[in-house]
Amino acid sequence: MRLGLLILVLTALSIAGFGQYAPPATNALPAVNPTAFSEKIRQDCIAGRRVICGRIIKILPQGLVVESGYPTLRRTALHSWLLPATVAAERDRTLVEGREPDALCVGLVLLTDCPKSRRLKPKPLDYVVIEAFPAGAFAYESDAGVRHSVRRFSAVLENAVRINRDTASP
Repeated sequence: MRLGLLILVLTALSIAGFGQYAPPATNALPAVNPTAFSEKIRQDCIAGRRVICGRIIKILPQGLVVESGYPTLRRTALHSWLLPATVAAERDRTLVEGREPDALCVGLVLLTDCPKSRRLKPKPLDYVVIEAFPAGAFAYESDAGVRHSVRRFSAVLENAVRINRDTASP
């Protein structure tokens, strides 16, 4: 009798699902190919490249804070990425930044990985004209203690890809 009762209880439990093994649920993401992920970031950087044409506002250890939006600096007669403050240039206050690659960047940005210049060292109020790739965001404090958040651009594609890959999650 006891054996029959035990068999009946075990049968009922197995029908109810208590006797079955279920693997633990996981929240693991499917495996991502790191090479494909890096290539996607690289393509996004290339598609988001901008021409930074503007005045250096501040020099930080991380790079140059530039007020971009000076289309007159794109003249073909200018052959350097760094121009002295004496160059004639005007900011176009009505300019709107395009979405296509090589569009003129508008607004405050942080420019990193600038080339070395033999003739000039960057100084505030000098100008830059350079193609750069998006590399996330950056926050800094002005001399008056106001916190600014700006877009960060790198003049070196590989560095922009590395920065974006390190901050993104696949």
